[in-house]
Amino acid sequence: MGFLEPNLPVVDHDVWDDLPRQERMRPMARHFAEFGFGTPDVLIVFYLLKIVLYAAAGWFLVLSTPGVNGFTDVSSWWHDPEVFYKAVVWTMLFEVLGLGCGFGPLNLRFLPPMGSFLYWLRPGTIRLPPWPRRIPLTRGDRRSAFDAFLYAGLVVSLVWAMVGALPRWQVAVVLGFLALLGLRDKTVFLAARSEVYGTLAITFLLVPGDQVVAAKLVLVAIWWGAATSKLNRHFPFVVSAMMSNSPVWRFGNLKHRFHRDFPDDLRPSRVSLLMAHAGTVVELGVPAVLLFSSGGTVTTVAAIVMICFHLNIISSFPMGVPLEWNVFMIWGIVTVFLAHPGAGVSDLVHPLPVIALMAVVVGTVALGNLVPSKVSFLPSMRYYAGNWATSVWCFRGDALERFDQFVVKASLMPHQQLEKVYGSAQEAMVPLHMGYAFRGFHTHGRALWTLVPRVCGPDHESYLVLDGELVGGTVLGWNFGDGHLHDEQLITALQSRCDFRPGDVRIAILEAQPFGRPTQQYRLLDAATGEFERGYVEVADLVNGQPTDADVPVHVTVR
Repeated sequence: MGFLEPNLPVVDHDVWDDLPRQERMRPMARHFAEFGFGTPDVLIVFYLLKIVLYAAAGWFLVLSTPGVNGFTDVSSWWHDPEVFYKAVVWTMLFEVLGLGCGFGPLNLRFLPPMGSFLYWLRPGTIRLPPWPRRIPLTRGDRRSAFDAFLYAGLVVSLVWAMVGALPRWQVAVVLGFLALLGLRDKTVFLAARSEVYGTLAITFLLVPGDQVVAAKLVLVAIWWGAATSKLNRHFPFVVSAMMSNSPVWRFGNLKHRFHRDFPDDLRPSRVSLLMAHAGTVVELGVPAVLLFSSGGTVTTVAAIVMICFHLNIISSFPMGVPLEWNVFMIWGIVTVFLAHPGAGVSDLVHPLPVIALMAVVVGTVALGNLVPSKVSFLPSMRYYAGNWATSVWCFRGDALERFDQFVVKASLMPHQQLEKVYGSAQEAMVPLHMGYAFRGFHTHGRALWTLVPRVCGPDHESYLVLDGELVGGTVLGWNFGDGHLHDEQLITALQSRCDFRPGDVRIAILEAQPFGRPTQQYRLLDAATGEFERGYVEVADLVNGQPTDADVPVHVTVR
């Protein structure tokens, strides 16, 4: 691993280029298990500096609040609830500008490292309304000047709310813009991480005595929702992949221990299973201690455990890089739970608004886990669970040329960016196949690689296969693991612009596993002619495969 140079597998292109796709993936899978993506250390330093700048900027903005003074005199103001809510507003702005989740090279964004801010201000780009048939005045997939105005209004209102005092009406204006924008385009709504910062902003509208208690309940709901969603067979695979990519465990053969029998069996080892289950127990149990304890040693120890929990996530530099979100959660632990240990549910002055808010939050989490096809994995709190909707998009012929010609994009497609970084299309295929291997390390990857020959047919090797998340990020300006951003709605939007011919673009979509059910549903589509097959795969078959396997039993229900 070098400071400036990545650690990528060395292949003989005269041989490797002519191998079948799954054979090309095999050396990538072994390399990933041993070195992760091989990210150069300079990028790790870059992301650490970004965290520092995020925290420093938030610190200065907090000091703009009347009555909050002293850059180093933290003891005089850290317990002020307004300090916490300033961090909420600042982090929402940071995210909705594209500086947080999904930013930079660790999300395959090189040139430029972000694209959402200017893209969402540009009329004519693609938007995805969440309920176009149910909500009046939201139909269509083309961003209008009104949509650009709503986004600009959200950004301006957030900047306005950050400076000086923070009256409730300013936060209400932010929430108004966020709600209107969300009804017109779910991408921006999700990019603002509304399930976290939007919900917490709502608690600021409550009477002062209820704000902190409601914020505690929201933070606990996030932890409990995330922990509940990890009660599955997918999560240990996330842990082994995350630890394989972590820059912390690079010494000796430590990364081998996260796999059952490196290099022959790359399924999660007992170490990965233990870490997964222990993390879930911590995320379920310790927040309860924070919520119901009333201060003293017990609360302090619980807070330290949860801070270490989030620091561990940060240190692994997970794909999608939700780094600042974890920093914010640490800030919430300190300024909400440690600063107000005695504030509990029994202290609520007006409990009904808090009950109504938590019913929506908990109900959304429950619905998103029971019927994951209806709810994004973000408001479902299925963070890191390994159980979310995914897709692969397969291009052939001049389909990518038509894509480039007729679609206004936030950036080049990732493989095109890699060509510029590595100097040739041939060399760009190595990191692209590392991405293939990374997907295979998750349970859903085995299903996707099995579905590629089914969706493309016998000549599937002639297709360029791209992760749907990367396609979505290119044409929507943002991506962070939500497969619902690159499903039929995006296919329809692109087909209306590109007029792909039958067979030129094929898509395999895999839904998340509903809670309590042993299967995951899939759909196969042609961009020009629509869906032509659907069925399901058994999760039990997925967890028994290797990252490069493409022989998962498929159960067809509609053809």
